[in-house]
Amino acid sequence: MSDTIITENYGNWVEITLNRPDRLNSFNDEMHAALRAALESARDEGARCVLLTGAGRGFCAGQDLSDRDPSRMDGPPDLGRTVRTLYAPLVRLIRSLEFPVICAVNGVAAGAGANLSLACDIVLAAESAKFIQSFAKVGLIPDTGGSWHLPSLLGEARAKGLAFTAKPLSAKQAEDWGLIWRCLPDDALMTEARAMAKTFANGPTFGYAQTKACIQASAANTLDEHLEMEADAMKLCGESADYAEGVGAFLNKRPAEFKGR
Repeated sequence: MSDTIITENYGNWVEITLNRPDRLNSFNDEMHAALRAALESARDEGARCVLLTGAGRGFCAGQDLSDRDPSRMDGPPDLGRTVRTLYAPLVRLIRSLEFPVICAVNGVAAGAGANLSLACDIVLAAESAKFIQSFAKVGLIPDTGGSWHLPSLLGEARAKGLAFTAKPLSAKQAEDWGLIWRCLPDDALMTEARAMAKTFANGPTFGYAQTKACIQASAANTLDEHLEMEADAMKLCGESADYAEGVGAFLNKRPAEFKGR
């Protein structure tokens, strides 16, 4: 197992920590492979929530540019291949997982690191954290889904402003703009994130999966198409054991014990 990732299993949820703190957890090929393997393992072993965070003083500084330095190569790197084989599959995997993925941004999130967080379902950030679309500093575009998530979440004006200027966006401003769910005091971040992961993992994860799929599909659907998707999803939810348990618990005034099915 690669030491670029730390995985802690809490029974029905998993905490995954990016672990290259000396490089602000920037991605190399080894960490890419290890993160994808950890996410796939969580899925395959029945986890009902994943919490993603970073070691040390940063969340993730994006790509380790020393691995893509043209001056150390025989020719220019194929960054399109990097996106297609590494970053795009990672975003697709996170978005396809049938349980909530929480990101706890514990420090700077730059470049692909910022946009990796936006691919997650719930983003919590420490007050000291900053989101930086640093691509313009090296003549690139916001990848890792950034050029899709930014305008979807913020609108074209703010998306272009962040992308063109590469100016840091504070966690508080990110919360105010609706880019993330919550900004928290630094010393409360992981306590809140772990409590949320535990709550989600014990919640109606079958319904969470349907909710996630519907929300993610909404931008591409017409209203009529989406109403049909909602009806299909509600049929599945209504047939689930979680729905029967939730209704029974509500009517009998007792805590629900959801199983995620």
